[in-house]
Formats: sequence, C-alpha cells, structure tokens
Amino acid sequence: MKVYIIGAGPGDPDLITVKGLKLLQQADVVLWTDSLVNEDLIARAKPEAEVIKTAGMTLEEMVNIMVDRARQGKQVVRVHTGDPAVYGAILEQMVLLKKNGIAYEIVPGVSSVFASAAAVGAELTVPDLTQTVILTRAEGRTPVPEREKLRDLASHHCTVALFLSATLVKKVVEEFLAAGWAKETPVAVVYRASWPDQIIVHSTLENLAEDMRAKGIRSHAMILAGWALDPDITNHEEFRSKLYDKEFTHRYRKGVPS
Repeated sequence: MKVYIIGAGPGDPDLITVKGLKLLQQADVVLWTDSLVNEDLIARAKPEAEVIKTAGMTLEEMVNIMVDRARQGKQVVRVHTGDPAVYGAILEQMVLLKKNGIAYEIVPGVSSVFASAAAVGAELTVPDLTQTVILTRAEGRTPVPEREKLRDLASHHCTVALFLSATLVKKVVEEFLAAGWAKETPVAVVYRASWPDQIIVHSTLENLAEDMRAKGIRSHAMILAGWALDPDITNHEEFRSKLYDKEFTHRYRKGVPS
C-alpha cells in the first residue's frame, strides 16, 4: 500500500518528469489540485482511472480517500503543482498517511521558480554577482518565523524568489528598501509560468507595484528580485564561471596559463 505524491510541474503538461508521467498513466486513482494543475496533464491518466478533484476538499477528506483506495490495493497518485517540497502542504498529508499505515513516495517536479527563471532567460546564481538564492514568501495571513522576516533575508542582497506574495507587493518593496536595496534593483514577475497565458513583467523595486497593477497581476505569480534579473545582463561579458575558464584546472581538463 503506497501513495505517490507527484510534482506536476508549473503548468506546461510536458514539464512533468518521466517518472511522474509513468506513475500518472499507471494510476488507478488520481487526486489532483484542480485549481493549479493543468487539466491537459490529468487527461493523460488511463481512461478507467478514478480522477478526483481536491480543490474543495479538506485535508481529512482527501487523505481518507487516499487511505481507502490504497487499502483496496489500488495505485494512488496525488498530483501537486510545481515541486511538492516547496509550499506543497504535503507534510500534513504524510503525517496522516503514516498514522494510517500507508507508505508514500515523493516524486519531484519542476518548481515555478525555475520555470519563471527560464521564462525570463535568467541565471539566478551569477558568478561574481550572487551565488545564493533565497526561496521565501511575504508574511500575510500565514505568519513566518521571527528569524525569517523578509527584511532580514533581504539583507543578504542575493537573488530572492517570492512565492505567494503578489497581493503583498507594497509590503515586499518596503521590506527590500528597508534592507538597503536600491530602488532601481531589477525585478522580474512571471504570471502563470509556462502556461499559455503566461505574462512576464520586467520592473524595478521602485516601479514594481505600479507595473503589476497595470498588468492586473494579483495571484499565481513568481517574483524574482536581484541584479541577476537585470534584463541588460546578457550584454556584459565579465560574469564568467571558473568552470569553463581556459586557465582553470579541474578533474576533466587541465588549465592552460595565458
């Protein structure tokens, strides 16, 4: 008896992993977050599969179905958006599955943060500019731990990816500025990354709220902030890694001094 918790990817049905797709196609029971996962992906389940939408369910209702079907010997998959490990609310499901004696396996997926970076053509860890990416969200109805306030995280001045924060953009800007970020710091916003109606907004901290309002973006958006998001960065050649430097020696290549 096992439940597979699968990351469906950000939206494009082709961005699920090969393993995730195979399990989906083999499943007898498919539970999916119909408010976020692409219906075209779920359509790839076998015709006789029991397909259940979970957007309107409580945790207990959803887990009870998984437990019941698994005990019947059916292969059950639970399909999440993006990668389940990031804001996937899977821990609470695993707790109840374990309590009921049901094993589970997590299959990773493509997170919206990486789909968004791909959409804007950005490398989030640029040599000599930033080597750290912080994945977080602004504090709203759900609090964040005291040591993880956005102002404190932003004080590292690295690339910051904000989930679930599109409705709190004014607060986001205030926290970044309070952490010493310049008003002209580049910000990229991707609405519904990899979906057909994807929208990309290139902005700065100073203009972010206005630019997002102009595009009507208030949900389903990834906010990427930092100088790695500078749209002009591809016009500069100084940001190079050591990996391909002709003078740099590693286990596969001996460097040649100039």
